[in-house]
Amino acid sequence: AAGTFGKSKAAVISEGQIKLNFTDVAGCDEAKQDLQEVVDFLRHPEKYHQLGARIPHGVLLVGPPGSGKTLLAKAVAGEARVPYFSISGSDFVEMFVGVGAARVRDLFEQARKAAPCIVFIDEIDAVGRKRGVNMQGGNDEREQTLNQLLVEMDGFSSGQEVIILAATNRPDVLDAALLRPGRFDRQVVVDAPDVRGREQILRIHARKKPLDASVDLGVVARRTAGMVGADLENLLNEAALQAARSGRTRIVGRDVDEARDRVLMGPERRSLVVREADRKVTAYHEVGHALAAQLLPGADKAHKLTIVPRGRSLGSALYTPEDRMHHTRAALLDRICVALAGHAAEQVATGQVTTGAANDFQQATGIARRMVTEWGMSSVGQLALAQDSGSYLGYGPQQGAYSDHTAQAIDAEVSRILNGEFRRALDLLGEHAHVLHRLTDELVARESLSGEDVQTVLAGGTLPPLNPDLRPTESAVPTGKLTPGPA
Repeated sequence: AAGTFGKSKAAVISEGQIKLNFTDVAGCDEAKQDLQEVVDFLRHPEKYHQLGARIPHGVLLVGPPGSGKTLLAKAVAGEARVPYFSISGSDFVEMFVGVGAARVRDLFEQARKAAPCIVFIDEIDAVGRKRGVNMQGGNDEREQTLNQLLVEMDGFSSGQEVIILAATNRPDVLDAALLRPGRFDRQVVVDAPDVRGREQILRIHARKKPLDASVDLGVVARRTAGMVGADLENLLNEAALQAARSGRTRIVGRDVDEARDRVLMGPERRSLVVREADRKVTAYHEVGHALAAQLLPGADKAHKLTIVPRGRSLGSALYTPEDRMHHTRAALLDRICVALAGHAAEQVATGQVTTGAANDFQQATGIARRMVTEWGMSSVGQLALAQDSGSYLGYGPQQGAYSDHTAQAIDAEVSRILNGEFRRALDLLGEHAHVLHRLTDELVARESLSGEDVQTVLAGGTLPPLNPDLRPTESAVPTGKLTPGPA
């Protein structure tokens, strides 16, 4: 049994068993184009050998968690119709010294025998971290495993048709030797999809789900900015579960809406009793956000606001963000104003403020500080005052290499921006106080309003009568530390 420790733990899928192909992967067209060359090499290697071309033996897939890196690797094997070896980086390392290196040797020996084939190493950062970082000594097991991996990748001859695909969401921690030409010399970015990509992903996951005509996947895609493929698959699965709980045989629009709210904010907590005064303040807070968003040209518009408790929040406003590549200074100031508008609405309506704006202040302060330290949008000047940690996903603290005097100037400028936008929010909501009060009354009565409802009331229109069967249940005293949701 002891001899089995050095055997590779890779899962092997034989040629032709993978039914997945590029048509089953959406939202990453550029990545598929980059990998099409790998597929072509595995299908027609002689074409490249005749020209003396050296096809990269190592391709690194880089992207946030859930973006489809593993799915894309499997689709490459499906397209090329070759054997597929799959292993996680953490599977190489054991408590026994030398086991990791032995497993690497065994994996590559199997791959050479099965060529042409694909070897996929998921989460390669588990074994490929920079040497000398957090290591106890030269004989560290992880370092030995990495050294063996480097040796094996160097051992491929030009005629050996073995492609190594690896995936990571932390390319910044990988050892530089892994990324040099001849090893993982090609990086393919698999990023979060844009609105068109999200719609394509939703359509793939909706193939085997009975959707009602009321479900517009284009609208769902616009309202799920920032979600990756795994999130969207989970969203439609939650919608199917919601339809099943309601006894329906088809997924309708409100199932998808409920699923999105559940994924983003958690399940409803209708059993929580909330005092009427707290419900009213929460309603003013959320209406303040939504009304300011509707009035400011650079802000994302709210498509729903609710005072139904979810998770740790007593209420929330959901927005339909645009997939912008750049943000102007005016648009960023509008976003800060919207974030502070909930707090401002409480003051305009009641003359007092509550503790419900903590998340809003974090969001507003974060934008203002980046305007000053990163984007040169303040009187401090066009300076890069924040040193990025260098992480692909932005992990790690932002450190400033500047004097105490500059730090004081930054804090003063951030405060000036925040105070100015809070005053603007007060003026804006004070000017539209009648709309603020009317929308709040409607939200308290209905518990939820759509963006169209906000626009109707702002234009002086009247909302349709509330269905008596859908009137909200009564609530009373909150328990726990609950706060109105962020902007």
